[in-house]
Amino acid sequence: MKITYENKRLEVEKGSTPLEVLKYEIKEVNAIACKVNNEVRALNYRIEEDAQVELLDITDQDGMRIYIRGILFVMAKAFDKLFPEAELDVNYQLHNSMFCEAKNINLTEEILQKVSEEMRRIISENIEIRKVIMTKEEAEIFYKKEQTTRGKLQLEAKEQVSLYYCEDYYNYFYGVMPVSTGILKIYELIKYQDGFLIRYPSRKMPNGLTKFNDTRKLSTTLNEYDDIHKILKVSTVHNLNEIVRRGNAKDLILLDEALHEKKMAAIADKVARNKNIKVVLIAGPSSSGKTTFAKRLGIQLRLNGLKPVTISVDNYFVEREDTPRDEKGNYDFESINAIDIDLFNTHLIKLINGEEVDVPTFNFKEGHKKYDGTKMSLAEDEILVIEGIHCLNDKLTEKIAKEQKYKIYISDLTILNIDTFNRISTTDSRLIRRMVRDYKYRGYSALHTLKMWYSVNRGEEKNIFPFQEEADSMFNSSLVYELAVLKDYAIPLLEEITKDKKEYSEAVRLRDLLRYFSSIPEDDIPKNSLLREFIGGSIFGE
Repeated sequence: MKITYENKRLEVEKGSTPLEVLKYEIKEVNAIACKVNNEVRALNYRIEEDAQVELLDITDQDGMRIYIRGILFVMAKAFDKLFPEAELDVNYQLHNSMFCEAKNINLTEEILQKVSEEMRRIISENIEIRKVIMTKEEAEIFYKKEQTTRGKLQLEAKEQVSLYYCEDYYNYFYGVMPVSTGILKIYELIKYQDGFLIRYPSRKMPNGLTKFNDTRKLSTTLNEYDDIHKILKVSTVHNLNEIVRRGNAKDLILLDEALHEKKMAAIADKVARNKNIKVVLIAGPSSSGKTTFAKRLGIQLRLNGLKPVTISVDNYFVEREDTPRDEKGNYDFESINAIDIDLFNTHLIKLINGEEVDVPTFNFKEGHKKYDGTKMSLAEDEILVIEGIHCLNDKLTEKIAKEQKYKIYISDLTILNIDTFNRISTTDSRLIRRMVRDYKYRGYSALHTLKMWYSVNRGEEKNIFPFQEEADSMFNSSLVYELAVLKDYAIPLLEEITKDKKEYSEAVRLRDLLRYFSSIPEDDIPKNSLLREFIGGSIFGE
């Protein structure tokens, strides 16, 4: 058979692995895995047909995921050897780190140091990580004998069960793993809050650790939601599936929706109590549910005697010829300098002072502002509500006094895990939301959404995430049950992506993730739910 790698075409025996036929290239690029005909595979994957092979290092998104899985596996193995009584929970990601908890032990700096030293030994010995596949029947016997829950969720969703072994330690991890421990050289364990962080490189800095930026507000928001759902006993997909199977999904939906309403009401109460606040600013990454949130927050503000009035930042773009350009010379409409900040602030000040302004309308086709006689003023009981990607950046409202502004960060901060070691990415949740909405309301395929997602993320990393800790309130728009609803929309869309497309591996990964969930019917979702923004049927309109 023939293997094509970059510009090389190699004739090799059937059943050859990338590790065997591309040994020099793997070492040269420090590859952690590969793609074989657009599917992510381990380097010891046996190829049985002509194939295009691409090597992945940790500057690649899939490569980075594999590195994180590997270092978590090694960490879990080290804990298992030194402190087998410890119950580990991998909770959520914080700035190139994963926040973990170790229950049943008094976690100290000394314990973390011992674990780190054992991890260093495991890595230095470059021990093989071996995948073992069992039939469902074999797995049932195995789990009964071992009395373990590691990877047991697979029994619900798959005909085969796979576990990764390193020496005598085994665990389940969702996705491809490194073939051995030696590549996982860069990490750090540090005590953090009531648990610890395992730190790892970033795609932008693959050869070292970046400075840790503590995101206290974000971690507090995540902890709060995590604690609430632990009380509700729905921290993992297995817990959620059990609730669905028992017929109790409606109760969970009502509780989760009530939590959203409670948080929105609390934010509105804070705004209403402070008579100085004249402007509410809302920002968050794509598919966070900003539109529905703003409308539901508006209802809560009205109950507090405040009438929300919106003003669109989109009408305040600079003239086309003044628009900044990106590194490729294209217009950068996401840059904050694409906004006519002086005019925007002048109008805000006048509105706050009770004056009337002529509101422009931006003609995107012609690239100019137009004035059609539309006027706007702000009554005593009215408050401005502004939503946009730059709303947390003080430059957007630089002439407005800090005490007159209230900034809200909203994001789909998923707290549901596959199991105690396998978390569900908040980015994946937003991507699945967007995929469904793009198809239903914009006529875009899942392939189109996946193609655009990288540039969407790049804009968020530049314009939104650096300012999230500036928020006065954070709102977690996630609903613990949402992927169980979205799966029936998303899986057919993902199945349309064929193997010849570069995005095929991502489609397979998301599709397989969603198949772990037992379905929840759309009819059970309230009409004012934030999820309706993506699946349709919202009381607020489409």
